[in-house]
Amino acid sequence: MDVGLRDLRWAVISAQHRSLRKAAESLSVRQSTLSRTLRSLEVRVGAELFERTNGGTRPTPIGREFLEAARNIIAETDAAFARLRAMSHGQAGRLTIGVYVSLAAGNLRATLAEYHKRFPEVDIHTIDGAQDRLLLDLTASIVDVAIMTTWCPGWGDRRLPLWGERVIAALPDGHPLCLKPAIRWADLAGQPLLIKQRGSGPEMQRFIATKLDLFGAPRLLHQDVSFDRLMGLAGAGIGICLMLEGATGARYDGVVYREIHDHDGPTRINFAAYWREANKNPTLGPFLDILRERYPDLSPVVAAD
Repeated sequence: MDVGLRDLRWAVISAQHRSLRKAAESLSVRQSTLSRTLRSLEVRVGAELFERTNGGTRPTPIGREFLEAARNIIAETDAAFARLRAMSHGQAGRLTIGVYVSLAAGNLRATLAEYHKRFPEVDIHTIDGAQDRLLLDLTASIVDVAIMTTWCPGWGDRRLPLWGERVIAALPDGHPLCLKPAIRWADLAGQPLLIKQRGSGPEMQRFIATKLDLFGAPRLLHQDVSFDRLMGLAGAGIGICLMLEGATGARYDGVVYREIHDHDGPTRINFAAYWREANKNPTLGPFLDILRERYPDLSPVVAAD
């Protein structure tokens, strides 16, 4: 039995109007066309669906069962097509974001909140990782977009400069450096610095090495622990932990925060969004549009030769 969606809709509308003439008018078709369609539908179903009298058209008991099933089919079909249309416009679906920055506070959290507000039907999935891993995930289409530092050699695809975050030292309360309103890099020479062994740790280690190069090899204490445990070690006086300002929203016992300064002001690490031009996920475009609204690319445009 081959019954089309149009036939189901026409049957439901006929039952609603209880008049073939009024139903045909609402459908903008001839009454004779509607009548033939309903007769053909009854032949295919093998049962009389409508009782036709001078007073109008009413569904038979079998017709009522048929119409209930027809309404369910129409509703499910409409919902499925609406979902597909939303997905094709990036208004529904799934967006996977690779993250190399704390979500505790700051720019990324505000951006994700705005995106979720505009597109609540999109499922946001985040993956934490160091740059090497996130670059591999981008190439393998495991993540759609990655938020990483601008120090990212070897990337030859799309990139959008975003924000900068200050570098903060988490000091044990009572440490002599707590007396300073801000810390210079020279102050950290010879100090025990707590570094995560995984995740963002290796990249932070490279950054520290460039800043302390003039003062000899930094004294690094590698720890294979979570960030919270790392801050617990700092509060216990084991060492100093360097972090980004986005992670300072949480407070830890025995920990004092101080900015680290270069000669011209606070030290900052700049971030950018990275993605592949070939990525066809419809949810990516609206997310990038929000990033461009919040952080317009002010880089000079180089004229073509």
